[in-house]
Amino acid sequence: MPIPESWLPALVDETTQPYYQQLYRFVAEERRKYRIYPSGQDVFNALRYTPFEQVRVVIIGQDPYHEENQAQGLAFSVRPGVAAPPSLINIFKELHEDVQFRVPNNGCLIPWAEQGVLLLNAVLTVREHQANSHQGKGWEAFTDAVLRAVNAKSSRVVFLLWGSYAQRKAEWIDTSRHTVLKAPHPSPLSATRGFFGCRHFSKTNAALQSVGLAPIDWQLPDL
Repeated sequence: MPIPESWLPALVDETTQPYYQQLYRFVAEERRKYRIYPSGQDVFNALRYTPFEQVRVVIIGQDPYHEENQAQGLAFSVRPGVAAPPSLINIFKELHEDVQFRVPNNGCLIPWAEQGVLLLNAVLTVREHQANSHQGKGWEAFTDAVLRAVNAKSSRVVFLLWGSYAQRKAEWIDTSRHTVLKAPHPSPLSATRGFFGCRHFSKTNAALQSVGLAPIDWQLPDL
């Protein structure tokens, strides 16, 4: 599972760390024993679809989807033809209220990633049917390194931190250069506590435009 080239200067040192070597061996062994999502070629899709120099927005998820055909290596995104999970449905609801988003016939967020929205899960692999099964194995250290690299960028980045897990990352984000927007997680368990009505999508575009950067076109096409 090679790290995409644009990210190598920022992350190559991570690959030599003992934790990363252990993580690599762990995932390889898990794939021999179990069905692991996403596929090996999709593990780094968040970095592949959003090159380092193009990152303008970061959305942090926790864990890949753990059912067949769902995970595609992008936080909250699912493959075309797969029903949108509850959290993504709530994201679409908020988009509709915020920016008159028309709900598409799919939950594939690749068009966002290609515009500079880094859709990064904190953990990049999971065992089938077992949520959080790869937590604490080293992915968190690696994805924190990804976020530190983004934080070091001189250009404005908007961080969307949904839920307490993501919001713990805020303590080392440089808010003198970057914008941090916080809200409850879009899960059905918490969306009504403040995710609905947060207006993060229009606020993101306002923050980008305030420093001369192009807004994100949040509308997703039908596929």
